[in-house]
Amino acid sequence: MQQYTNDNRIVTTLDAGGTNFVFSAMQANRPVVESFALPSNADNLDLSLANIVAGFRRVQGQLPAPPVAISFAFPAPADYFNGIIVSPGNLPAYRDVALGPMLEDRFGLPTFINNDGDLFAYGEASAGFLPYVNGLLEMAGSPKRYRNLFGVTLGTGFGGGIVRDGALFVGDNSMAGEIWLARHKLERDTNAEEGASIRAVRRVYAAEAGLRFEDAPEPKVIYEIAEGHAAGNRAAAQKAFRRMGEVAGDAIAQAITLLDGLVVIGGGIAAAHRQFLPAIVDEMNGTYQAPSGERFPRLAQRAFNLEDPRQLEAFLKGETKELTVPGSSRKVKFDGLQRTGVGISRLGTSEATAIGAYAFALSNLDERT
Repeated sequence: MQQYTNDNRIVTTLDAGGTNFVFSAMQANRPVVESFALPSNADNLDLSLANIVAGFRRVQGQLPAPPVAISFAFPAPADYFNGIIVSPGNLPAYRDVALGPMLEDRFGLPTFINNDGDLFAYGEASAGFLPYVNGLLEMAGSPKRYRNLFGVTLGTGFGGGIVRDGALFVGDNSMAGEIWLARHKLERDTNAEEGASIRAVRRVYAAEAGLRFEDAPEPKVIYEIAEGHAAGNRAAAQKAFRRMGEVAGDAIAQAITLLDGLVVIGGGIAAAHRQFLPAIVDEMNGTYQAPSGERFPRLAQRAFNLEDPRQLEAFLKGETKELTVPGSSRKVKFDGLQRTGVGISRLGTSEATAIGAYAFALSNLDERT
């Protein structure tokens, strides 16, 4: 897929949250101005829209050259293709608001809006995890290359994004990759986000440690407890992350059954991957039972933890052999190991999302020319 590391075009960006709107601009996959925040005024549409316009005008006044587009993440649900914000929970003033068309009218620039999970995945596909893994495969002499990526964010929620053959897959209703609505493996009447998020880790730790949920520490502290670097119930901390990994791994396995690509994980909990990534991969490599009682793998491909040096080595090695083309002396390389790799963001979630917004805008502009 196209990379924009040396592209001089500038795109203005926005990180839209329920409390603040953070404005910036990207050029050649790097911020070109210092970011700043304005209040989101989540309950007042007029004030909120005024701050969005003021923020983008302020960014433009600091740029070394005119921008070619506006591109940013805004909370769902939305009709992202048409730039319509439908009803985000943390921005209640936005109910069927034509935000994209408004910005196009005000600034005379193409405007692209997406989900943060989508842009995270697109950033990692453009300049992060996907080229990183393909680069390792090339250095290892492997003929294997990947073109598809499923991006997952573990934090306040459980988000997802799909990149297929270098293109962001948004879906007909701007709802592709909504992994948070997968079924919770261990609580069948609950969605997966309740087992794969910040509150899920805190909830399990509290239950195992005999605490009220309100008294449970944040996952960063629970991770330190699990690693033995902070006081607390270590067994409870390890179980909290292991259970999150099991629930997330089950949902990711369902997705990869359909998507067949690499998996990259970001979000606020990603730094604790030593405690949950093995459980994700173990779940993906689990088995089903046939009526005969025979067990068989739940995935057609084998999953590897690419943060584990031994598993990474086996992933890169594959099962490469040379085959002779029938009726010819010509030989071709073939890697017979069907596999997927799961690893952590190479860019960081915020940077990946910003690069994703930048790359998405430029790729769409290039398609128009």
